Amino acid sequence: MSRLIVLVATLAGCALTARLGLWQLDRAAQKLALQQNIEAMAKLPALDNAALLRTSSSERLHRQVMLTGRWLSDATVYLDNRPMDGHAGFFVVTPLQLEGRAELILVQRGWLPRDMQDRSRLPPLETPAGTVSVQGLLLAAPSRLFEFSPAASGPIRQNLDPGAYAREIRQPLLPLTVQQTGPADALKRDWAAPDLGLQKHYGYAFQWFALCALILGLYVWYQFFKRPA
Repeated sequence: MSRLIVLVATLAGCALTARLGLWQLDRAAQKLALQQNIEAMAKLPALDNAALLRTSSSERLHRQVMLTGRWLSDATVYLDNRPMDGHAGFFVVTPLQLEGRAELILVQRGWLPRDMQDRSRLPPLETPAGTVSVQGLLLAAPSRLFEFSPAASGPIRQNLDPGAYAREIRQPLLPLTVQQTGPADALKRDWAAPDLGLQKHYGYAFQWFALCALILGLYVWYQFFKRPA
């Protein structure tokens, strides 16, 4: 009877861990398909102002854009604790007033280093006046970090919620963000590729399959090779 219980428990443990391993592989396959879709969207022709506004939301994300408009430099926000190339600094976010439209769109313009002696000091930033052209990639929202305190106001912030920010500046915002890639200026734009967690799922799958093999191996060892004296 005890041998039967051990066998049933072993089979149940192997079935469960193998199923969890397959589930992680399935999650990895979904993330891989998402990554391939992102790469395919980025290869499509760039959207200009008119094409952006007549394209549906599902067809906008991860598209290249070439937009024209005017910077609202007074509304610039510096997202804190955003390192780049191993250095502490800010992601600079400025709304762009789209030419010929009432809507604004947030633009992650690039990275600037912070003053480590005076953390409240803003780095020098040149913002061209008049009509500008902005190249970039469409994202859903500016990158976010965990924060302990409630959302801050002022130019230096940990995160920026587009909806709350639109109410703050009393201007209509498109539900999109441009991660700027050009034209070249003093801001750094070594943007990291999005991490979809593929390796994490492969690692979890390996652990579950290894546990399955361990359970089966222990059963075989104790039931057929290491008999009790």
